[in-house]
Amino acid sequence: MFDKILIANRGEVAVRIIRTARRMGIKTAIVFSEADRDSLAVEMADEAVFIGPPPAAQSYLVIDKIVDAAKQTGAQAIHPGFGFLSEKAEFADRLLAEKITFIGPNPGAIRAMGDKIESKKTAADSGVSCVPGFIGEIEGVEHAVQIAEDIGYPVMIKASAGGGGKGIRVAYNRKDVEEGFPAVRAEAKGAFGDDRIFIEKFVTAPRHIEIQVLGDKHGNVVHLFERECSIQRRNQKVIEEAPSPLLDEKTRMAMGEQAVALAKAVHYDSAGTVEFVASGADKSFYFLEMNTRLQVEHPVSEMITGLDLVEQMIRVAAGEKLAFKQKDLKIKGWAIESRIYAEDPYRNFLPSIGRLRTYQAPAEGKASDITIRNETGVREGDEISMFYDPMIAKLITYGATRIAAIDGQAAALDNFLIEGIADNIPFLGAVMEEKDFRKGDFTTAYIKEKFPQGFEGVPPTPEQETLLIATAAVIRAFTARRAGQISGQVNGAGAGWQRDWVVILDKKHHLTHVDLSEGGADVVIDGKKHRFETAARPGARIITGKFNGKPFSVKIKVAPEGYTLRLRGVTARATVATPRGADLHKKIPEKHKADTSKLIVSPMPGLVISIDAKPGQEVKAGEGVAVVEAMKMQNIIRAERDGVVAKVNVAAGASVAADEVMIELA
Repeated sequence: MFDKILIANRGEVAVRIIRTARRMGIKTAIVFSEADRDSLAVEMADEAVFIGPPPAAQSYLVIDKIVDAAKQTGAQAIHPGFGFLSEKAEFADRLLAEKITFIGPNPGAIRAMGDKIESKKTAADSGVSCVPGFIGEIEGVEHAVQIAEDIGYPVMIKASAGGGGKGIRVAYNRKDVEEGFPAVRAEAKGAFGDDRIFIEKFVTAPRHIEIQVLGDKHGNVVHLFERECSIQRRNQKVIEEAPSPLLDEKTRMAMGEQAVALAKAVHYDSAGTVEFVASGADKSFYFLEMNTRLQVEHPVSEMITGLDLVEQMIRVAAGEKLAFKQKDLKIKGWAIESRIYAEDPYRNFLPSIGRLRTYQAPAEGKASDITIRNETGVREGDEISMFYDPMIAKLITYGATRIAAIDGQAAALDNFLIEGIADNIPFLGAVMEEKDFRKGDFTTAYIKEKFPQGFEGVPPTPEQETLLIATAAVIRAFTARRAGQISGQVNGAGAGWQRDWVVILDKKHHLTHVDLSEGGADVVIDGKKHRFETAARPGARIITGKFNGKPFSVKIKVAPEGYTLRLRGVTARATVATPRGADLHKKIPEKHKADTSKLIVSPMPGLVISIDAKPGQEVKAGEGVAVVEAMKMQNIIRAERDGVVAKVNVAAGASVAADEVMIELA
């Protein structure tokens, strides 16, 4: 076994590897860029080596720097995590030449399976069912259009060396190919250093199901069953689970056997994932690709099998045989994983960059019948950078059944508090409550189908609305009583006895009477009595307790005119006033938003890749006029209306802030 390993990665996966290495008694070294100098992973590792500026192309993707770091620290092996160099055969080749062990598959397997074009050829030669598509070099945009029209729309344009949802576009017509092909090629070049592209048929109503495989250097390969990864946005996974609610035992066995056969054909000797697209109608399935690395969503497979995949990768790399056979592996329970991203769900999930002013994750471990696990690489006070993926954490819940795991996930999300940047927790909470998701009835188009206009929050149920009203009223009453207990307050004593309030929620006025007590309050809302139990007091940002005997967690934040409350995908704004104040509130005129359609703004902080319009040029609504890159994704900025360009305020290569005006229309 190794004495020391180097981690050639960052963020939550680096922390994940360090934790397993510590448990195994292995020392760790890590590389870091300038952006990660003060990161949690650097703090946790035994040694750290600086490798350059924030852009990955100048740091984490430079093989010479990684090899030098291994030599400096005396590391005998390197774990690449996922992304960056994890699927680069030339990196594995270099380590082999340097006599440094690569904690991953052999270079031959990476070449055969890691390249999506070559992997499809190998799969086809092995008799594996593949999605119809074009496998070969694509000369340019016109060639791409011809291929797409030969296959038939919709098609998927994919980077050959891609992964993690990067370098993928679905094209429904010629215009989508003309815009999408160069964008995918540019993303692929920037993220992976390889701009080869392939095009395949996009299967409608698909399910994305993948099989986790594990092999050793002695010819043994097993599968660790499947993961359901169909809840995706922009082809990037958002929610994963294991096992899949779609598969029956017969289909599970067939997919597993096919994945193992493919892995054996290329002498696979580490952890890897064989991805399939499956039909929700008849459970037929097609090979998509193989990821020759550890997957982001590997924790759900660990939870249902009891194995530590990072430990298995290290043991296999050290030459050990797998200590179990396929017949020894069983599925036990159900696991759900939510990816918590630094993005604003209310602004079409655009990246959010900044400092984590507050980061309070739910407690890990087993509580009641649910086990909570939180994989993260950040702490309170850390900064989310524009240079890397927007993932803040992965929240995993495990229970005996799927519904238990979902309910546990929803409750854990309710107790996950992030402030300083936008996060997608409200969206994740809404999905956990959505009936088709709970039934397991969905496809990879789930998010687009359920939220066609983007996520605008979900309306509260009558029970949730009553809880939110009660929460706002009780906290306001607590605050008033506290004011009466502080000496020197003008009319403070009188405020402390205020019991009658009007809660204005969604423009509706609710008469509320609050009688405070030691353990909470009795609350009468519109004539109906409720019991509100909580130990929380003014200043708490998560109010927990029981409402009419049922547990709850409501996030609350003081806003200019009251409170902003969040609960399971519901975001509500409540104003709490005295009866007289509520009457005055009715007379306040509504504010109207200014017309900004003549201004083309950057919806996110990022780097301007190109400006595709100039003064005097006529543009049409929906026409792409600029490309801005943030968090490894290129975003086409479009005009909201027809017009003529009056002024261009930025140039390619410039950094822009969120809402910065890039182009003005006459």
